[in-house]
Amino acid sequence: MAPRQRMDDMNKPETPETPQHRGRPDSKAGPIALFLQVLRFYSRLPVPPLGFEPAPHARPDLRRGFWAVPLVGAVIGAIGAGAGGLAYLAGLSTAVAAALAVAAQVIAAGAFHEDGLADCCDGFWGGATPERRREIMKDSRIGTYGASALALALALRILALTELFRLIGPGAILVLVAVGALSRPLALLPVAVIAPAPGPGMAAETPMPGGLALVLGCGIGFALFAGLAMQAGLSAGIGPAILAALALVALVARLAEKKIGGHTGDVLGAGQQLAEIGLLLALSAAANWQGPL
Repeated sequence: MAPRQRMDDMNKPETPETPQHRGRPDSKAGPIALFLQVLRFYSRLPVPPLGFEPAPHARPDLRRGFWAVPLVGAVIGAIGAGAGGLAYLAGLSTAVAAALAVAAQVIAAGAFHEDGLADCCDGFWGGATPERRREIMKDSRIGTYGASALALALALRILALTELFRLIGPGAILVLVAVGALSRPLALLPVAVIAPAPGPGMAAETPMPGGLALVLGCGIGFALFAGLAMQAGLSAGIGPAILAALALVALVARLAEKKIGGHTGDVLGAGQQLAEIGLLLALSAAANWQGPL
């Protein structure tokens, strides 16, 4: 499913033509089935339906399966780590290794979150009223604000990762997995503090994780992030990185409430991108504080 279609899934009513809408969340799905549903939703990886899955194409029930979000994020981060690590070990420059790592993640996830960031920037600053902003966000075309935001976001991710490869070498691949595991659950925190944006859309109709599910999912993400960051020798950056990511997600939530009256799938995608950037920048700063290993 194309990234535009998947992000629009969170913003428009259900239609039978959309593969992601072939079934409502399956309340009987076991842990493995829930993980696979989340993996299919968050990525474009070729995950075939397995015989024991009662509804492989059902929307993931994030009330029951939010614990899988950090694990899926770690998988996507590991794909980027594999591409960047191989490039680094092959003797390519740190900038090339970083660019390939980010490209691999974008491809694996189908530019899922990048699409949300672009839509939010176009809508938030391209319309004069909440209704017009929401209308712009559903438009498949990308505008100047969205294109500029994408370029800046990709540049910041690549530059921060370039510094990490330069300063901590192969340890940067652990950072990619850590950031992937934490940025995705953090991106859904706005659902706990602001309501869905007005109007029909799956953000309003899809069961979202409640307090306990958010605590569990974010707790798993925090544990993975802290453990991998320590393994990479960046213990001093753990606290600042988490604070930076939380502050940026809070900023997205505040802007969404002010600009469009609540959260949408695009808002959650934008939150993931800013959380990832905050984590990478803080860890690269920590690596600079301590100097090359």
